Amino acid sequence: MSLLKSIIKPLITLAALTLSYVCHAHPDHKVQDRVLSELKDLGKVDFPTSCEENTQQAVNEGVALLHHMMYAQAENHFTKWIHKSPSCAILYWGYSMSFYHPLWPDSISRDALGRGQSALEKALALTATTREKEYIRAAAAYFNNWQHSSNKQRVASWAAAQQQLHLLYPEDIDATSLFALSLLAKAPKSDTAYTQQKKAGELLNEVFKNNSSHPGAIHYTIHAYDNPLLAPLADRAASAYSSIAPDVPHALHMPSHIFVRLGHWDKVASWNVRSAKAALKYPTKGTTSLHYVHALDYLVYSYMQTGNVADAKEIINQLEQHHPIQTTFPSAYALTTIPARIVLESKQWKQASKLDPRTPDYFNWDKFPQVEAITYFAKGIGAARSNNIKSARESLLVLNELFEQTEKTNNNYWIAMVKSQKLMVEAWINQQLNKPKLAISLARKSAEIEDSMDKNPVTPGSVLPARELLADMLMLNGSFAEALKEYKACLKISPNRKNSLQGINIASARLEGMQTIATKK
Repeated sequence: MSLLKSIIKPLITLAALTLSYVCHAHPDHKVQDRVLSELKDLGKVDFPTSCEENTQQAVNEGVALLHHMMYAQAENHFTKWIHKSPSCAILYWGYSMSFYHPLWPDSISRDALGRGQSALEKALALTATTREKEYIRAAAAYFNNWQHSSNKQRVASWAAAQQQLHLLYPEDIDATSLFALSLLAKAPKSDTAYTQQKKAGELLNEVFKNNSSHPGAIHYTIHAYDNPLLAPLADRAASAYSSIAPDVPHALHMPSHIFVRLGHWDKVASWNVRSAKAALKYPTKGTTSLHYVHALDYLVYSYMQTGNVADAKEIINQLEQHHPIQTTFPSAYALTTIPARIVLESKQWKQASKLDPRTPDYFNWDKFPQVEAITYFAKGIGAARSNNIKSARESLLVLNELFEQTEKTNNNYWIAMVKSQKLMVEAWINQQLNKPKLAISLARKSAEIEDSMDKNPVTPGSVLPARELLADMLMLNGSFAEALKEYKACLKISPNRKNSLQGINIASARLEGMQTIATKK
């Protein structure tokens, strides 16, 4: 039984309470979520409305929360103020936008789509300015006709509406920021030139020049440049974020997206320690916020790159105090990936082969086949590399089933990732069966698939990069020059990775040794 499993088991009874949103898991949890008044700085948002004077500040705060992607808190906030000021149309716009998470890997529920559409219909029936109506219509472009359209179609409609809003009000920095966000939402993961991201970054840079405390300008800039090519351009925005919102968990986390891309592990660690601590102050419907475990995943990744295995394992112990966790995709991803990272990065192959799937038990794992696949990828790699072929094959069979389930999600990114994972497990099985040519061919295909899709923001990096695993395999087969090339290629995408750096040193030493022997002959 894994350490995480042993932690979760005693909490099954407690998990049932999650369903009714009543929780006493730790002192920070309350039946009622903490409200905005307990937050400190949010940055500067000036979103003029035609609502009552005492509502203006509330609108500014709510829009700031949307820009920070503190969506649960934004929903609470707008709900509270709709009760106070039911004739304020833009409050209903904000309420609806709290359900739509453009850059998150989760799926909006039918209930949320229905509530969002109803709120916007109510907003359009109220008195509002022309500008306010345009904001409401832009949001409605996503929610309208949701029963008969795909998420991809709705995102495209919303992006077109946000572009029109920006063109109508080019000086409106919130309209510009949301248009930039829409460009990022529809940017294909397979575009290694990052065309949409560059366009969004240019728009946001113009906003940031004169509005350096605007949360949308800063936050979306980091997302725009969260890729290997553009990451250095986000240094100013990353550094500015904590100063404008020192108590917002996601604001404290976001700079680490850039620091991960640059391999600055101490900064990744320090920012995510702060983010996790802040997230515990703001539970969501009686559960620990997804922002807590999201920060911990990045923290574990940074610890593993600096060799702090003990600190990484302690993160699992910390989780014991904070279940149940908000049951979202990012939470499922982090809770699955944290234990897998620790054993794979530290090359504890037998421990990897014994990881328990579907933990914690209170998650509906049928909704997350692409996440469950991570566990079986780790189990398969661990079993193969500890020469337990039977177990590795069993994991591969489950991976194949999870791949078929992932295909039904129609999400190209996760389909590609799970395909890459099952190819790599198959590769290591063949390596152990003394079929190196086939093994290397499969591993290379796996690496090419993984590298063709830039990482999702939900993750600091691959659980174990396919190209690094390919390099490991080449080392075992005595192809030191090829292995050296692959380790270096891995570092171009994931700089300053501990295992790749060590691999380069070992491969270089082997090559030097071979050259010395050849010279002596």
